[in-house]
Amino acid sequence: MATCPKCLGSLTENHRCPRAGRVSRVIETSVALAAGATVGAALCFAFASRPTGSLLLSAAALGAVLVHAFYNAVRVK
Repeated sequence: MATCPKCLGSLTENHRCPRAGRVSRVIETSVALAAGATVGAALCFAFASRPTGSLLLSAAALGAVLVHAFYNAVRVK
């Protein structure tokens, strides 16, 4: 039996990939990026009592990139 290249499910006659739409992928990625930015900024505040704007922005960006990379690594495509 063949498998679907997107969701790795069995490719039957009536197969539909779950959450295969563009909007759902954008929403999932946006939520992951927002969560990473929030965690990065929170960790920045945990280590520095009054962080500068550039430090806060870079910590949020790093958190977003790390969570996005992790999300892409564990997500079944």
